[in-house]
Amino acid sequence: MPINDDVQLGSSVKIFHPDLVNLYGCVIGDDTRIGAFVEIQKNVIVGSKCKISSHSFLCEGVFIDDEVFIGHGVMFTNDLYPRATNEDSSLKTDADWDVVKTRVKRCASIGSNATILPGVTIGEKAIVGAGAVVTRNVPDYAIVVGVPACVVGDVRDRTLSSEMATHSLSS
Repeated sequence: MPINDDVQLGSSVKIFHPDLVNLYGCVIGDDTRIGAFVEIQKNVIVGSKCKISSHSFLCEGVFIDDEVFIGHGVMFTNDLYPRATNEDSSLKTDADWDVVKTRVKRCASIGSNATILPGVTIGEKAIVGAGAVVTRNVPDYAIVVGVPACVVGDVRDRTLSSEMATHSLSS
């Protein structure tokens, strides 16, 4: 897997296994760390001081602010109605669909194996629990878990709601 020449890497970016990532047409901010088996596609912007853990996929249309944590195996999507072909059965090309943008705000954390649907914003310092499926915007400071992800707490409280505790114990 390559790091293409069209990738803009900030200063002190750490890519732990450069031969095991696929980066093309993206911008990576200063001091960001990227694990093995990560793919970051064209037109993705990753801010400074982020951590992108192994096996994660950041597709076109994803914007990551500074100091964001992305756990292992996090999947972003960018198409609300994915299809391989058009109505006439011809294969779809870039011209046949619109990228739906997604934003992750400053200092947010996304747990391992979460799936982020297109068009959402994950708020500043919000936490997305492991395995969650985010289908709508996550407010600043919210803790969300589940399928679909629901707000169960606020990071400023530093305590878990009873729903979060129950979910954590049953998982």
